[in-house]
Amino acid sequence: MPWYTKYIEVYEKPLSSVPQTIIAEVQSKLKERRSEEPLVSVVLIAHNEEKRLLACLWSLCNNRCDLPIEILAVNNCSTDGTTEVLNELGVTWFDEKKKGPGHARQCGLDHAKGAYHICIDADTMYPPLYIQTHVKQLMKPKVACTFSLWSFIPIEGKSRIGLFFYETLRDIYLGLQSINRPELCVRGMVFGFKTEYARRIGFRTDIIRGEDGSLALGMKPYGKLKLITSRKARAITGYGTVGADGSLLQSFGKRLIRAVKSISGLFTRKKQYKDEEENLIK
Repeated sequence: MPWYTKYIEVYEKPLSSVPQTIIAEVQSKLKERRSEEPLVSVVLIAHNEEKRLLACLWSLCNNRCDLPIEILAVNNCSTDGTTEVLNELGVTWFDEKKKGPGHARQCGLDHAKGAYHICIDADTMYPPLYIQTHVKQLMKPKVACTFSLWSFIPIEGKSRIGLFFYETLRDIYLGLQSINRPELCVRGMVFGFKTEYARRIGFRTDIIRGEDGSLALGMKPYGKLKLITSRKARAITGYGTVGADGSLLQSFGKRLIRAVKSISGLFTRKKQYKDEEENLIK
């Protein structure tokens, strides 16, 4: 049975429909994991994630990590019941009123106490050794940040075989891309870094997306950007942008075209990227 089976059972469900025993378990474990002197800060950002927060936090508080940690959340302009869920579960959270992942992640960075910082998305679930696997790499002197891979939640109506091939080809491409341009492979939901370095750079708040890769790019002078391919660090998430592209085949086609157009970039390094006009916050 996959590690995420029990979390999927509460994914996309209102808190009112979840057994009280599960809610009590998450409340208790979040309290137990709270450290006043954490070595690791696990920082979740949420915008209108009322029905996904519980699954995410449940997976995080079940992570097996022998280091002192803190689990923090940033509520970013939510208009649903996100605030109520955060309060009910008892997680330490902060309110960021400037909308955008850059603002939310920077808020989390400003409040984090740990020497190591793990970025989390509220619509994503994490395997039992996720935190420890990232931190083990971050503790290496020459590593500045870490990033790992992810899978999509299997859902009815989506071909599991098609999904397998989609993820396999994507992973191969990311592995090749990570050799010279690892910053392009970084996704905020599977991203960790040394807090000290990140504070010297900061998250960009003037762009709609890409705040994660931009921070990773800025960390290159401080050390290696390490791709973790182990399944111990492989998160599972919703379809997100893949679903927005239509069918899995349509999504694959669009990404294949983009990959072919940028294939020359696999063989060259880059220190700076030009901002796309449509990605700038006006």
